[in-house]
Amino acid sequence: MDLVFRDAEVVDGTGAPSYRADVAVDGGRITAIVKEGAAAGCQRPSARRVVDAEGLVLSPGFVDMHAHSDLALLRDPDHSAKAAQGVTLEVLGQDGLSYAPVDDRTLAEVRRAITGWNGYGDDIDFDWRTVGEYLDRLDRGHDGRGVAVNAAYLVPQGTVRMHAVGWEDRPATEAELNRMRNLVADGLRQGAVGMSSGLTYTPGMYAPDAELTELCRVVAEYGGYYCPHHRSYGAGALEAYEEMVRLTRDAGCALHLAHATMNFGVNEGRAPELLALLDGALDAGADISLDTYPYTPGCTTLVAVLPSWAGEGGPEAVLARLRDDETAERIRHHLEVIGSDGCHGVPVEWDTIEISGVSEPKLAEFVGRRVDGWTTARRLLLEDRLGTTILQHVGHEENVRTIMRHRVHTGGSDGILQGTKPHPRAYGTFPRYLGRYVRELGVLSLEECVAHLTSRPAARLRLRDRGEVREGHVADLVLFDPETVAAGSTYANPRALPTGIPHVLVNGEFVMEDGRRTDALAGRSIRRTA
Repeated sequence: MDLVFRDAEVVDGTGAPSYRADVAVDGGRITAIVKEGAAAGCQRPSARRVVDAEGLVLSPGFVDMHAHSDLALLRDPDHSAKAAQGVTLEVLGQDGLSYAPVDDRTLAEVRRAITGWNGYGDDIDFDWRTVGEYLDRLDRGHDGRGVAVNAAYLVPQGTVRMHAVGWEDRPATEAELNRMRNLVADGLRQGAVGMSSGLTYTPGMYAPDAELTELCRVVAEYGGYYCPHHRSYGAGALEAYEEMVRLTRDAGCALHLAHATMNFGVNEGRAPELLALLDGALDAGADISLDTYPYTPGCTTLVAVLPSWAGEGGPEAVLARLRDDETAERIRHHLEVIGSDGCHGVPVEWDTIEISGVSEPKLAEFVGRRVDGWTTARRLLLEDRLGTTILQHVGHEENVRTIMRHRVHTGGSDGILQGTKPHPRAYGTFPRYLGRYVRELGVLSLEECVAHLTSRPAARLRLRDRGEVREGHVADLVLFDPETVAAGSTYANPRALPTGIPHVLVNGEFVMEDGRRTDALAGRSIRRTA
């Protein structure tokens, strides 16, 4: 054997009670599991390397169901932000906006639109246009050697609409709808696991339900799932969730709700209403799952809070509107008085918005500060050319805890790695679940929590040989100390790495060893299979 973990406490990902065992790895797969007290004559496995796992938990690698590492995986071969957490698979292409499928025009536009998420990408060779070519690029990664962790991809509906329709707020023509159907189908055939939307982001938010339903029919045909950032997490949030449940039921499509939470003052204490809605649909036969991060603030771009009409025409049109005093005053009125659809229908409370990153170095003084009003927000939007990222302190702890207990819950960081002061969830989501919500608060048992982070997402992704510690499964594994595992990242120091996770294997190779990042680039694209 290549490797044996000796005397590990195995939490296998199924939710079953833990057990003590030796676990052997060879050729990138789990080849033997010998439980303590096995029948006489069952020999303990030997290997070229033996890791003493006494007092440590061995679990499947964690799956980040909502990641924004689309360029970071290509840019940063280290990628300790995720590898050090025990993440062995990330799902990219989130919130309806990413970099494939594109043509030259669309690529230039989407790079501008999500600069705040991923940077502009001046350091990236965008040598792909299709989903398949992007997945191929992940396989090559750095110097043809791969990437730090595995990655799956969702076809981004907003990018598809940008490609076929542009930035106009109108229904698609039949020809445009056919073009979008074909782009989604091509992406799924090439390996995407489903389709995402960002229905508070332009231009994806301009799609009516009928259009989304037609695209979801295509997703269902290929056995994928729909992952919407739906139309509101504030005013009308329950109605927005119900809209997604109804839409996917009509399309016969599996549904995975992105960062499923209930935010803003209007939703304090209302998580049970959301779960009742989901339970009713599940009991009626719907195929639904969701992900959350274990924090209360959200994170997005400052431009995202603007009303949808201000985004029509694309980034340059937004900037032109902001420069015009009369139009800028209309935007302010929508934000502060009416409640912008970009701000989830709730009048903006500027003191809840903290600047987490800027693209223009001369604006660095604003990072870490709360926005003190529209004048400052407008200045940042213009001078930073829409590249400003923010934290929105609008969540509720009781909602977070209630939702994470649900039977279809999975973990997702929604981690934006860009910016001087990113949200700590990018570096801390998975150890925070284990340290804060398992060990300290007891919201979940260890076995339950590991199942939420491993086998449940693997089932949603239809991965038959990942997500459990089982003989024959791929050796995506995490060895951690249940007594010390914790997020190191904080709001003051958001890039601090976690503690208590000494070893992480991706496809059988150590990417973290004795608490340090190795030089292994063992990750590959994970493609949808029939």
